[in-house]
Amino acid sequence: MRHTEATDPDCAIAQALAVVGDAWTLLLIRDVAGGTHQFDALRTGLGISRKILTERLKALVADGVLEKRLYHPHPPRYEYHLTPAGRGLLPVLVALQDWGGRHVLGDGSLSATSTADSVETRRVHALVGHRLPELALTAAGGEAVDPVADRAWTVLYCFPGAYAPGGLDYPPGWSSIPGARGCTLESCSYRDRMAEFTARDAQVLGVSTQRPDQLAAFAEHQRIPFPLLSDAELRLTTALRLPTFRAAGVDRLKRLTLVLDARRTVRGVLYPVTDPAGSVEDALALVDRLAAG
Repeated sequence: MRHTEATDPDCAIAQALAVVGDAWTLLLIRDVAGGTHQFDALRTGLGISRKILTERLKALVADGVLEKRLYHPHPPRYEYHLTPAGRGLLPVLVALQDWGGRHVLGDGSLSATSTADSVETRRVHALVGHRLPELALTAAGGEAVDPVADRAWTVLYCFPGAYAPGGLDYPPGWSSIPGARGCTLESCSYRDRMAEFTARDAQVLGVSTQRPDQLAAFAEHQRIPFPLLSDAELRLTTALRLPTFRAAGVDRLKRLTLVLDARRTVRGVLYPVTDPAGSVEDALALVDRLAAG
């Protein structure tokens, strides 16, 4: 990694800011994490000048945050992808989004949901038509799983956290966080209506930022028959800029549901979800509307 001069050579914060300390750089990493990899697409999406983009990309490659991959030999053209060091910045992006949503765009209160007319809600609903980039999450058994199933429809429901009795307990004050409660009820409601989703050629997948072993214990205790996937590395969260909140030192997904088609395109969104059990009926109705065209 390139060593960049900073004010305090012994301060990790100062050294990190020397690499990613301006807005264009972090927005560039945000868009690459979201699946935009080619120069012209990055320039159009950011509204950045060719000169500035060239400089930022060159620096990020030199610093080991991005890597170049040849996709067109003559003339040579490259895509830009996150390296392991670049993926290590994903929690930074999530923290900035969470802080901005809570303290800049919001009123500072901690919540696992939002209001129907909020900026956050508009951003989530704007995901309709967005294609989820290729990525893998970790299933409860430890295997890597694509969060888009090989079915006509994928119902991807995101939840803050669910635990098996006798294991790790819910964080202190969990019940007082608006929207946090109801994860067990939601998952069990999907379990009990799985046949209805299967009849519609829809695969249900649950996603949380919990560890895979925590999800495995919960799935075993509640007899959850469909995959529960861990986004502990925040790859899905940053790819779609999903809303989060922080509790007990962990970035957690706010409760929301996405319906994707076989081409990985988000076709429908349920957010905010104020009735965890009722959202299952809403998801079935959404699949029916989409299937009807």
